[in-house]
Amino acid sequence: MDERAKLEHQIELATKAAAYIRDESTVSRLRRFANELRQRLFPFTRDQQIKMRAHELWEHAGRPAGRDLDFWLEAEREIRGRSDETSA
Repeated sequence: MDERAKLEHQIELATKAAAYIRDESTVSRLRRFANELRQRLFPFTRDQQIKMRAHELWEHAGRPAGRDLDFWLEAEREIRGRSDETSA
């Protein structure tokens, strides 16, 4: 199981456990834990979005050889630009 899958699994378990527990302090700790895991998961999600967008750009450009980095950087700028707009 890769790191991303482990994080997703832990988030799922913490969220499910919080739904069954009655003690508010324990529920609060589980929710904080799940949120911390989501923060650790974010780079994996962002990299996956960049990878998919870079592939789209590459295909749209006619699949030129040797320009991997160009498409990755363009996709990264686009994805980060969207993140900046969303957070603003």
